[in-house]
Amino acid sequence: MVAVASGASGCGHAAATDPLTGTTWQLTSIESMAPDEQPSTTIDDPAKYTVTFGDDGQAAFQVDCNRGSGTWKAEPAAADSGALNFGPVALTRMFCPQPSSDTRVAAALGQVRSYLVSGGQLHLSMEADSGVMHWRPAG
Repeated sequence: MVAVASGASGCGHAAATDPLTGTTWQLTSIESMAPDEQPSTTIDDPAKYTVTFGDDGQAAFQVDCNRGSGTWKAEPAAADSGALNFGPVALTRMFCPQPSSDTRVAAALGQVRSYLVSGGQLHLSMEADSGVMHWRPAG
């Protein structure tokens, strides 16, 4: 197992009014705010990169060929947005067939600081304006 550290403890669970509890999302892209330093990434098969927000404060992840779990905590600021943190995410350490975005996605999860649900999509902003992870509903 490998732990992806986050700056916040992520303990606890989200308030009942957040739009994330009980939902599952597929990652479509990671938009970089500094493309000269880190290019944006388009996910070829979004079904390989998912997050499920459990109602018990636990999140389940699929990161290409690896599975994982961790805690999550949302603090809604409005009906569609607020602060979001994942606690340490423990992932299996299988070597995924290349090319794979598994390493980039795992690192990005530990940098998530807020969420916005807009147009049926979930947008997770990362710390220090380093980028935005874009997700679509699974299923």
